[in-house]
Amino acid sequence: MNAAEQATNLELASKIATVVNLFKSQFPDVRSDLKPWRNDPETRELVDPDSIDLGFHFPGRSKSFQSRSILIEIRFYQDPLNGSRACIGVEASGFDHRGKQWRLSTVENWQSEGATQLEPEANEKLKQFCRNAITLFNC
Repeated sequence: MNAAEQATNLELASKIATVVNLFKSQFPDVRSDLKPWRNDPETRELVDPDSIDLGFHFPGRSKSFQSRSILIEIRFYQDPLNGSRACIGVEASGFDHRGKQWRLSTVENWQSEGATQLEPEANEKLKQFCRNAITLFNC
């Protein structure tokens, strides 16, 4: 779900702002987007209500990331029995004019996969960002 919609209290809004700053500290030329998903019925069906989703857009296509935009999804699990919410990890995906180019998931194996590959330095910076986000949300 869009980060702007998930910022329902001061603590969560502060953590979302911190995540944006963490990403921008690794990649200063990006523009952040707290509403990466459209607000239409078809898109709403695809969006996970138990995630905080942020978009980051480069000024052009990034050679390091083989993409123009990166979607970050901080994933949570909502326990149906007691209603508690726990962070389970981060998923990142890179997009350009051809669609999704790669995906990295900390929920799975921390390996990037897809049509294109990130440059090693960019891959390590992205993994460090994911570690910091996981720590922030106590995943």
